[in-house]
Amino acid sequence: MKLGTCYYPEHWPEAWWADDARRMAETGLAQVRIGEFAWSRIEPEPGRFDWGWLDRAIDTLHLAGLEVILGTPTATPPKWLVDKMPDMVAIDAQGRPRGFGSRRHYCFSHQGYRAEAVRITRAVAERYGHHPAVVAWQTDNEYGCHDTVLSFSAAARAGFRRWLAQRYGTVAALNAAWGNVFWSMDYRSFDEVDLPNLTVTEANPAHWLAFRRYSSDQVVAFNRAQVEVLRKLSPGRDVVHNYMGFFTEFDHHAVAADLDVVGWDSYPLGFLDTFRFSEADKLAYARQGHPDIAAFHHDLYRGCTPGGRWSVLEQQPGPVNWARHNPAPLPGMVRLWTLEAMAHGAELVSYFRWRQFPQAQEQHHAGLLRPDSEPAPGLAEARQAADDIAALGPVGAPPKSVALIFAYDADWVTGIQPQGAGLSALWAAFDCYSALRELGLDIDIVPPGTALDGFALVVIPCLPIVPEHLVEDLKRFPGQIVIGPRTGSRTVDFAIPAGLAPGDLFPAKVARVESLRPGLEHRGDGWAIARWLEHLETAAAPELVAGDGTVASWQYGNRRYLGAWPDRALALALLGRAAADAGLATHRLPEGLRLRRAGSRLFAFNYAAQAVDLPASVVGTALLGGPRLEPGGVAVLAQE
Repeated sequence: MKLGTCYYPEHWPEAWWADDARRMAETGLAQVRIGEFAWSRIEPEPGRFDWGWLDRAIDTLHLAGLEVILGTPTATPPKWLVDKMPDMVAIDAQGRPRGFGSRRHYCFSHQGYRAEAVRITRAVAERYGHHPAVVAWQTDNEYGCHDTVLSFSAAARAGFRRWLAQRYGTVAALNAAWGNVFWSMDYRSFDEVDLPNLTVTEANPAHWLAFRRYSSDQVVAFNRAQVEVLRKLSPGRDVVHNYMGFFTEFDHHAVAADLDVVGWDSYPLGFLDTFRFSEADKLAYARQGHPDIAAFHHDLYRGCTPGGRWSVLEQQPGPVNWARHNPAPLPGMVRLWTLEAMAHGAELVSYFRWRQFPQAQEQHHAGLLRPDSEPAPGLAEARQAADDIAALGPVGAPPKSVALIFAYDADWVTGIQPQGAGLSALWAAFDCYSALRELGLDIDIVPPGTALDGFALVVIPCLPIVPEHLVEDLKRFPGQIVIGPRTGSRTVDFAIPAGLAPGDLFPAKVARVESLRPGLEHRGDGWAIARWLEHLETAAAPELVAGDGTVASWQYGNRRYLGAWPDRALALALLGRAAADAGLATHRLPEGLRLRRAGSRLFAFNYAAQAVDLPASVVGTALLGGPRLEPGGVAVLAQE
């Protein structure tokens, strides 16, 4: 695995560049990611390009032995372009323009802007497509950041109507598929279909799902247009994009189909503070991040490309600037996050950023250097991580054990029609993943359609729309299967299926569902049914039964169906049983300790704020650290 950093030569005096490059190499960094926000400096006026500074920057990095990941600058179109084409900006759900003055001020549906994005991509690729320093291209930056996938512009409305006509053929077919007879919502033509915002009350959920699919397709098409240019003009270089954390606004699998490597931007402390973790977790892990945040995304994005190639394109090296609270990482955590990415198969960890910038919106976002160029705490940890990586050598591929199936449209369905607060397919997947990690297991997060050969356990946390090929794949699967709530509960056009959920996945019918307010629970032995409850008609055997007789899960052959939300204790109880039946060895891990196997190596990571000991069940020859791990500590064992 290589280490790198994100660098913006246009931010710094040119006299600093060579020294920066030297210090990067001395730190053990091998790749530098540049250029993704530089359009206004590359093309300061329409058609007038200033390549000199970028030529010298790339040559300076190359002279220091550094490789370059060059970004297409389409996330920040310059002011002159917005003035020339003012309708290119996205429109929010309230009908307000997302204007110039920060970044991502464009609408994916706008064909004029897409042509401009292709034009600037072609210009940059023609200039640097064969430069020996450029080893990879990054398209744009963080598609959809700042809620910019869904645009309610005139361009989006026109594009959506064309998309609907292609998908449904006739407006009669659309009316039937969406159930538009309800509330007299029938259309006479596709030109009558507006976007599903600014309605008096909720829009038809089928309408919303179609718009979510359309909007995701626009991201795919926008990315593909750039990739086609880069493949033609810069053959032999990888094409990557940097995804974000806990972000499901577009189908990452579909975008990844055009990429060589999937990247993501890892900010464990910012994500802990921003997302729906408990206050207790936010306090306990304030300086470490929840133990499963980074790993969940490593495995999610590793499952996006057929070859499993992935990288961390931005790694938090210190406090960030965008969460509600922004503590500094505990000493050792930058090194831990780096080695954890290595254990999950990353090709690169790139720290964001090289030097903290003293101006504009990210003044409080730490880098490896302070604004005065003195080392920030993350620099020494990056150097230590580089030494550890060199000492460990190649670690091998993660083994197959548990396949957790996740699809982006599952989160769209549960977001459009949650039927209860906080009942998201994404978080059902995360909670099942976290429980499996607490059991010491290795997980692959994969989309439906992935070959299941070699896995011992398949977990489907929440999959409302079940593709027929998955049903067939599971019929052939000999291992253990766990099916979560709401699975099979909707057709492709958001209707309740005629045969009711979960369809052919399990011999049962979900006859009734409830969402439960806080405190309305059915308690079992160390677990509880809370938030969501399904009542099944089935001949399957009840397995987990609450004290009042309410059934949480059923078992039939090698399959289990969970009719309650997979909250932590319930997920642990059920998945622990399934893992045992699958013949998988589990561990009783101390709070905050996580394991990951890579080839013949076993990595252990301590996310707790206190020292922990490796359990006696964790055996091997120590290669790094252990058996007692201090906070932020890492151990690596060689196993037979």
